[in-house]
Amino acid sequence: MKILLIEDEEDIASVIEFNFRKEGFEFYHSIDGVDGLEKAKKIKPDIIVLDVILPSMDGFSILRKLKLNEDTKKIPVIMLTARDTEIDKITGLELGADDYVSKPFSIRELLARVKAVARRYNKEEDNKEFKFKDLYINFESFEVKIRNEKILLTTKEFLLLKELINSKNKVLTREYLLNTVWNVSDDIDTRTVDVHIMTLRKKLKKYSYLIETIKNLGYKFNIDEKDIKDF
Repeated sequence: MKILLIEDEEDIASVIEFNFRKEGFEFYHSIDGVDGLEKAKKIKPDIIVLDVILPSMDGFSILRKLKLNEDTKKIPVIMLTARDTEIDKITGLELGADDYVSKPFSIRELLARVKAVARRYNKEEDNKEFKFKDLYINFESFEVKIRNEKILLTTKEFLLLKELINSKNKVLTREYLLNTVWNVSDDIDTRTVDVHIMTLRKKLKKYSYLIETIKNLGYKFNIDEKDIKDF
């Protein structure tokens, strides 16, 4: 597995590199924001560990560019920073970060976070179908059924539902959904997401409750893993 660390503090980077290589990771490192962005595009790592405070370009700007680029938008990102304020965490989540680790941290904690994100993404890549009780979704054929009754969704509604399911129990902001489903950031009002969520909930009928509104942030597909059954 390829890991790209974008971190300008050499001492921290050396410790992370030593421990990650010992765990068998293929490790890449950049101390500069612009260089880190170019490396991400070139090597396409499996996970990026990204510091917020960097020379030439801050971590939030890098994250924004990563999520707007077709080749890098699906790469999971863990933010690494000395800041521990709520606004910084919300900013990272809004831009599409998968996790947030505050300095000082233990290497064991960082490794655990990286492995957890990797497991989730590996599982998502294999997901071709989803079943919950009598709700059935086929991600390849764009088919949705409730009690064997076909539910007709628009392309955007289906992509929105797929994004929510593949990120189940993780909050997705309206801005992130605009980036991933509509592939835009500022050109469309975020209320577009709200309207599509509303129509999607109506079509999901008794399963509308699975799409939970998170006040001031966005939405998440709220489901207990033990209740999901393989089809």
